[in-house]
Amino acid sequence: MTTQATTREKSGISDIVMMDALPLGKALRARQLSCVEVMTAYLDHIDRFNPQVNAIVSMRERKDLLAEAATRDQQLARGEDMGPLHGMPQAIKDLAATKGLRTTQGSPIFKDTIPEADSLFVERMRNAGAIIIGKTNTPEFGLGSQTYNKVFGPTRNAYDPARTAGGSSGGAAVCLALRMLPVADGGDHAGSLRNPAAFNNVLGFRTSYGRVPQNNDDVFLPGLSVTGPMARNVPDLQMLLAVQAGYDDRVPLSIADPHSYATPSLDCDVKGKRIGWIGDFGGHLPMEPGVMELCRDALRTFESMGCIVEEVTPEFDPERIWSAWLVLRAFLQGTRLRAHYENPATRPLLKPEAQWEIERGMKLTAFDVMDASNVRTAWYHVVRKLFQRFDYLAMPSAQVFPFPIETHWPKTVAGKAMDTYHRWMEVVIPVTMSGCPAIGMPVGFNAAGLPMGMQIIGPNHAEHAVLQIANAYEQATRWPDKVLPPLLRNGG
Repeated sequence: MTTQATTREKSGISDIVMMDALPLGKALRARQLSCVEVMTAYLDHIDRFNPQVNAIVSMRERKDLLAEAATRDQQLARGEDMGPLHGMPQAIKDLAATKGLRTTQGSPIFKDTIPEADSLFVERMRNAGAIIIGKTNTPEFGLGSQTYNKVFGPTRNAYDPARTAGGSSGGAAVCLALRMLPVADGGDHAGSLRNPAAFNNVLGFRTSYGRVPQNNDDVFLPGLSVTGPMARNVPDLQMLLAVQAGYDDRVPLSIADPHSYATPSLDCDVKGKRIGWIGDFGGHLPMEPGVMELCRDALRTFESMGCIVEEVTPEFDPERIWSAWLVLRAFLQGTRLRAHYENPATRPLLKPEAQWEIERGMKLTAFDVMDASNVRTAWYHVVRKLFQRFDYLAMPSAQVFPFPIETHWPKTVAGKAMDTYHRWMEVVIPVTMSGCPAIGMPVGFNAAGLPMGMQIIGPNHAEHAVLQIANAYEQATRWPDKVLPPLLRNGG
């Protein structure tokens, strides 16, 4: 039987890009590898594979990146270690501002925009030593779990380039799966960390609101979007979360824990931990054949580890959750995009889904928004009580497998018509509306070789507990290492 290592050797894949982030960081600090060597290996690898998937956009010039890497080497030679990402290539999701580097948000309106300052979490990643090489592709304004836009085109799935990468952190997920980045950032409103992780056999972590500070235009009104890490394993995920997280006085509602690179032990005894399997919410959520079966296989793995799995259907009408989320979504997105809609020159540049959100938002009253927020609060209390009975909850990360790249969004799921462009991802909305942290973990592949994932959900602010049980599951499965994308196996 041909090993994956032998296959990589034959295909000419660099051992450097196949290293996980933590071992790579250790090798750099020990000066077993130079930052210039690492940057060269990654840029060569990106040159080889990115044209086939279109995951990284707005790439910087090689000579400038190598010069920055040389500077990082000089710092290490002087004993100056900036932090966990010292010398590591990073591409930032194209929704986040990057100083001096084009940030388009996937929109023709902003195709030439060059920010004068970094987003807060980007600032933290730079301060931790990251070298920003470019951006990762995203849908226009992050709307929809399918990564395509008129500026850069579509991003293709790492396991089947004829299919979608998911979204909105689709470019980031594909970069991880194809080893074009050691770790990656993402954002999540309606599954944008969890869906592309599932579609590309990697990990995405939707954090509690305020865990990773976001310096938005408004810093007082709680929202639904969060920033979080993506990686190929839990220790790397924890490392990047430590870089991103921690209080910042520019964001008064950020969680008050200090900003620190400390990473507590991931070891824990999972025997006896209780997992509540919500599944399809009592039959409310249509699922493509194979999704539930793969998740149940994963639950059996948890049971083999000593966990207790019990099916549970929350005593709350899921349609109320969905309807309330539609209101809050339109309120938040409509407010953000309204000026472009009202400008006759930019309205035609907005994709139909963006215009739909704005038009819905313009019809809302303050009372509508408050009523929806009250539903969200009621749902949170139901979830809070579930955590008095269970240590964790679980649901699929998606309702469908990656679909053809030409399809903007599935119009039906398991024979049920979808009435909005995002209804096919309804499975992630109960978690978003709860505010609880949820990690998207790989659960395997269907007969067509397409990946799927499952959400492991913890109580509010319980990120570390979620990381611990995810780490235990990962030790038993190791899907990202076990099944490489065909492009890597075949050398492109």
